[in-house]
Amino acid sequence: MDVAYINPFILSTIETFKKMLNNDIKPGKVAIKNDATHTYDVSGVIGLSGEAQGSICLSFPKIIALRVVSAFVGMEIKIVGAEVADAIGELANIIAGNAKQHLTQFNLSISLPKVIMGTGHKIASQRGVPTIIVPFSSSLGEFVMEVSLKTPERKDH
Repeated sequence: MDVAYINPFILSTIETFKKMLNNDIKPGKVAIKNDATHTYDVSGVIGLSGEAQGSICLSFPKIIALRVVSAFVGMEIKIVGAEVADAIGELANIIAGNAKQHLTQFNLSISLPKVIMGTGHKIASQRGVPTIIVPFSSSLGEFVMEVSLKTPERKDH
């Protein structure tokens, strides 16, 4: 996977948090996920299909998910429930939709968001497809985005 394909997702995440949550976030060092040792409490997953296939996943510790959703909806949310699921799914959807505009060469379609809630869950990747982890930090706390995208082989002749 060409890391250049990750940039639209990083930029879209930064723009979405700025616009929708009035929050400045900073991406950390991008890394390749080696195994499923990363665990999360709330994850919003969007499937990507077309000439490239894969997924984007926004994953949060519980307390950070509550802060992010509270900022997103403009009122304090104290319990991880349906409101959190809806808001995290919508955020993932907005980010994937914005990133898609910069990846038109793949003619991508995005799925409806799926939200996984449960302490210490792991996100498994498609076999044979590298997953890139992008940590983000903000005044709301730290979270990560995982991008797994199988792109067509480049023909450089």
